[in-house]
Amino acid sequence: MLTERQQELIGFLRTYQRTHGVMPSTRDIQQHFGFASQTAAMSHLKALERKGAIRRLAGKARAVVFPEDMERDTVDIPFYGLIPAGFTADNPQFSDGKLSMDMSTLGLRPSARPFALKVRGDSMVGAHICHGDFVILEQKEPKPRDIVAALMDGETTLKRYLIDKGRPFLRAENPAYPDLIPVRELSIQGVMVGLFRPNPNV
Repeated sequence: MLTERQQELIGFLRTYQRTHGVMPSTRDIQQHFGFASQTAAMSHLKALERKGAIRRLAGKARAVVFPEDMERDTVDIPFYGLIPAGFTADNPQFSDGKLSMDMSTLGLRPSARPFALKVRGDSMVGAHICHGDFVILEQKEPKPRDIVAALMDGETTLKRYLIDKGRPFLRAENPAYPDLIPVRELSIQGVMVGLFRPNPNV
């Protein structure tokens, strides 16, 4: 039997997972319930695990799953830092951690190799992509109007991919930003397949 607070915590975990595509961190739980520390949030999670309401996976980020979800195809998606959603900027591709997500939630094939980037800037707000969001991308051939992480003339950006008279270019979803037309090269590093927002108030 779960206590009233434990039932509230289970409800929060399910709602957060549906909204953001991942489980909340202990800091998210602490802030939502007003716990004194992340240690208190962890204690509540341990109590739920002892009662069999959740499972915690060692060595995984946000490593809480529901027992009924254990058969799902959960993978660790590498996180490669920031992607400018503004003007292009240098963005070295170094691994900065991992996110555990269910492949079926993203609608991806088991063989897909997705990766995650954190959005910086406001050029894609018209597509409901805000500063601080995480975008999940897959390495595949883009189609016109896909949102892509692109390497253009040596710099990276997140924009919508378009083609005009056979020539590709990039467009923001914010009228304050001009179209980006490559001078030398345009290489698509990934096509956006999902998004989650760590802070629901952002």
